[in-house]
Amino acid sequence: MPLKSSAYALALSERRWLRYFAFFYLYVMQGIPAGFGLYTLANYLTAHQISPAAVGVFAATVGLPWSFQFIWGPIIDKYQQSSMGRRRPWVLLAQTLALLASLGLLVVDDPIRELSSLQLAFFVHSVFASVQDASVDALAISVIPENERGRLTAVMRGGFLGGISLGSAGLAVVLHAYGFHAAVWTQSLVLLSLTVLTFFIKERPEQALFSLKQIPFVQASLPSARGLFRELFRGLTEKRSLRLFIPILLYYGCQAVFSRAYSVHLIQRLGWSDADVSVLQGTLGTLVVIAVVLLGGIIADRMGAQRLMGRVMLGAGLFLLTFNLLHIYWHELAVGRMGLVALSMMDPSFSVASMPVLMALCRKSVEGSQFTAYMAMVNLTDITGAYVSGQAQMSIPAPVLGAVCGIIILVAALLVWFPYPWTRWQTKIASPKTGNEV
Repeated sequence: MPLKSSAYALALSERRWLRYFAFFYLYVMQGIPAGFGLYTLANYLTAHQISPAAVGVFAATVGLPWSFQFIWGPIIDKYQQSSMGRRRPWVLLAQTLALLASLGLLVVDDPIRELSSLQLAFFVHSVFASVQDASVDALAISVIPENERGRLTAVMRGGFLGGISLGSAGLAVVLHAYGFHAAVWTQSLVLLSLTVLTFFIKERPEQALFSLKQIPFVQASLPSARGLFRELFRGLTEKRSLRLFIPILLYYGCQAVFSRAYSVHLIQRLGWSDADVSVLQGTLGTLVVIAVVLLGGIIADRMGAQRLMGRVMLGAGLFLLTFNLLHIYWHELAVGRMGLVALSMMDPSFSVASMPVLMALCRKSVEGSQFTAYMAMVNLTDITGAYVSGQAQMSIPAPVLGAVCGIIILVAALLVWFPYPWTRWQTKIASPKTGNEV
């Protein structure tokens, strides 16, 4: 007997626990390859005396396709008539292509000697991974109720950072013990198992599990591509959007600059092994991420995301400034480890506050596209930070870079705390376009 749609257990719209579980593992899928490329392999290249500039170019190449997510957002918003759901077909397609691209990394035999081939293979994978990220972002903003956004965005970011930790620590161990191909196979098998799981999860219970049919729709209800981009541009350039988003970009950019510089400093200046750095980033990083996202998501929902965001920026700026002024103690093992753990906290603690703020700024007509565009620019900032860090390290010591980054974050925090002399930043103001509060 066929199962009634209303009785289907794995529907995101009907099960809160499923939303938490699904969006956690969907972002873990994106984090594992990122951790493998941007941490494990970047540290591996650094340990083999590849210059910081070359490693920075590699990291920028790996991450570059993620900065073009804004292209995929309007396309995903435009074509959403499948009987399998509005977003789910895009997620499944992107996951399958990303899996095939992961297997494509096997064409590289020696990452050190074939650096150009490694960059190209990761670039191809990142193209499909960026489509996957855009489609999952669109799915999230479509099915997550507003009263769950703080906690669920924390879980999403935690899943991504947890995936990075697994890709960094787990695949670093496999890489050093069994070689590059074994690490690629391990990554691909994990992605395969999670892709299969996605095939059994629906957006809504009445939708088909698998079907090539399209649902009836009214053509006029679908805006033109020009209209989508015009509405998207308006949403991104509103004064309130710019006032909050520019400080967010400054934070992520500074974090990327110093995180990369600190890892290189530990490996090439203080003699740490790349495996030790990668494993420490992954193991302690995972525990810290889980604790931070669970606590931070609850605080964001109760305190208010914008208020929490300002406080996190202030704390991070003061930490970077103080930690880099005390750089003479970095050779101490406990201090070096503390720096890695603290840096692993900077992204999740900030993301649990900034992601709900960005969701609230999105216009209803292009919410998926606008949120994806925000994420694309965050990714571009992260990529730019990695590249700038590699170039700057050729002449500027890591402690100086870190201190400058701390000052910039403190200035950005002031922009969030005191946006106008007549407006208190703590007040929750509903956006006139979205009606959402931040």
